[in-house]
Amino acid sequence: MAKATTIKEALTRWEERTKLDSTKSTEIGLQFQWPPIEKMDGTLATLLDCRKLSLSSNMIEKIAGIGNLKNLRILCLARNNIKALSGIEPLSDTLEELWISYNIIEKIKPIESMKALKVFYVSNNSIKDWAEFSRMSVPPKLEEITFLGNPLYELMDEAAFRSEAIRRLPNMKKLDGETVIRGD
Repeated sequence: MAKATTIKEALTRWEERTKLDSTKSTEIGLQFQWPPIEKMDGTLATLLDCRKLSLSSNMIEKIAGIGNLKNLRILCLARNNIKALSGIEPLSDTLEELWISYNIIEKIKPIESMKALKVFYVSNNSIKDWAEFSRMSVPPKLEEITFLGNPLYELMDEAAFRSEAIRRLPNMKKLDGETVIRGD
């Protein structure tokens, strides 16, 4: 396979395609790169005004290079090869939405540090137990979650899973696209 696309190369292509300056843009999409991006790196630090960043559908294995993105509110890393949420912590005070479905994540401990997180799409990963699931009860503003497609979900009857999930996450307002009505 060809050498992976770097963040710098992807940003150059994005600027050529959109005729915008990536250092001043609020929304940047680097999804579906060919060859795919394999590494997030320090080049991302140039995106100081970025509020929404999509790196979906690449081959990224770990979260990195986002420490300076103080304006970032939405980070989309779906459809990659990410194994853990480690590296997300620099955004703990500002990130509102994390879209990380279709990866191979088993452990989500860093989610506990996310003070501003409202939306967490983590469907179709490798989360197997309630201890990991329950970590989602810690972020104070987290209210919308997609979780289906994880082993924990797949091993249970849908109604039983939903009932237990709602019990464990008292602040949740939406689960797997459906509004939560207490007493479910």
